[in-house]
Amino acid sequence: MYPLIRLIDVMVRARRRPPLTPSESSVLRMTVWPWDCDTFGEVNNGRHLTLFDLGRFDYGARTGLMKVLKKKKWGLVVAGSTIRYRRRLTPFQRYTMHTHLVARDDKWFYFVQSTEHKGVICSSALLRTGVTSKGRVVQTQDVAVELGYTDWKPTIPAWVQGWIDSDAQRPWPPEEVEL
Repeated sequence: MYPLIRLIDVMVRARRRPPLTPSESSVLRMTVWPWDCDTFGEVNNGRHLTLFDLGRFDYGARTGLMKVLKKKKWGLVVAGSTIRYRRRLTPFQRYTMHTHLVARDDKWFYFVQSTEHKGVICSSALLRTGVTSKGRVVQTQDVAVELGYTDWKPTIPAWVQGWIDSDAQRPWPPEEVEL
């Protein structure tokens, strides 16, 4: 089940938190609830990605993106992701979630999101995200203009570009694999 109560809480708290520029990070303090966990007593892989949504919503609210989305009737999409899991997150554990927009190209925004417990990174994801209008992806420059951040276009880090290049080689639609 989607964490709607947490999403509402994140959005209400975002109104009281200081605004962010695109180059700043959102940091949320979170707790693992039993319903976030699988039968092995840890946050399951899919739930990590769902909880990362909350970090991007906080980031979007605090940068002004959510107001722009509402005004322009735009939406959001995740178009790709890769994630590493290194440490378990277990029930009632407190952790922080870091959300940072590392780059953008003409079409996509690239976020790095991580969970951290007692100074140790537990998971980290790289996500390709976009803003949509009427089923099409809005150019990132158009989004930047609406936000008033037209000059913010950092160089894409080599490791992010490597992921972009590698993902571009993957066949789409997927080919059948012989067993």
